[in-house]
Amino acid sequence: VVAVNGITAERSGGTFHCRVPLQSRQNTLAVACGADRREITVFWDRASFPRYRFSIDDNIEFLKDLGLHQEDYPSLFDHWYLAFWREMHREFGAKFHFNIYYQTDGFDLTQMPDKWKEEWQANADWLRLTFHALQDKPDRPYRNAEYPQIAHDFDLITGHIRRFAGEELLSKTTTIHWAECPKPAILALRDRGIENLIGLFSTQGYQGVCTTGYYLSPGQCAYCDTRGAWHDTDTGLNFIRCTSVVNALALEAIPQALDARTATPATAEMVELLIHEQYFRKELHYYQPTILDKVRASLRWVHDRSYKPVFWSGGYLGNPQA
Repeated sequence: VVAVNGITAERSGGTFHCRVPLQSRQNTLAVACGADRREITVFWDRASFPRYRFSIDDNIEFLKDLGLHQEDYPSLFDHWYLAFWREMHREFGAKFHFNIYYQTDGFDLTQMPDKWKEEWQANADWLRLTFHALQDKPDRPYRNAEYPQIAHDFDLITGHIRRFAGEELLSKTTTIHWAECPKPAILALRDRGIENLIGLFSTQGYQGVCTTGYYLSPGQCAYCDTRGAWHDTDTGLNFIRCTSVVNALALEAIPQALDARTATPATAEMVELLIHEQYFRKELHYYQPTILDKVRASLRWVHDRSYKPVFWSGGYLGNPQA
């Protein structure tokens, strides 16, 4: 006899099945057959609905513009970059999450004034700012990081965000630069209130090895890429699957790519759209002339399919009803 939480399972060939009610967000399923017993933990996203978030990584250049030329920007939205994101918010209702660096050539966050603090706070319903990394280079800066390094960099950037923008702009969600970090080091973020981490868990393009899945094993990365999110019961962190890196897609391929990445029930309801600041900057070799159109195309895709804009820290993975 096979039973799940005391409910006898029916046999159909070589498989067993039964209906087991879920009572809360976190549930234990115990399967017993004689003296053998196995347990798994499952999470119930009650009243789930199609939802999305749009995040922008590697931000520092627009902050450098503001900090070094503040007289040119009476309002935050006098800067073309923030003006564009406000336009997208007004057109699509989208919410945007900026992951930022501490420094770049000729600028660091100590030079970012607090003159726009009230304006940041007034737009906190659709804007977020969080730690990304100390700086852009070297690549993969936290691959071999230890707890003190992550703690220092996170506290440094977060302290400045509080100073110039306010607590309201912070979040329990972030993306570590290159999405790599050993488990002992990543606990520095958990201990500072981070609950959700964005990763690129697909093995495509990595010769069979996912290098943007933090400390997770190849098997765990592969599983994460089949779900909107996965909870690590060992660390208590949620890993949210990046649906698409928008700047990596050809403009005309965006609808088809998003269709393919949301083709299953397990991937259809949580969409994470990701892009990088450097592709917007005409003075950098990364610049893509179609980047604004790529943003519009990806937002049009979620908007036309009635996805709701959320922050993943709102409620349970963006679901306030769960």
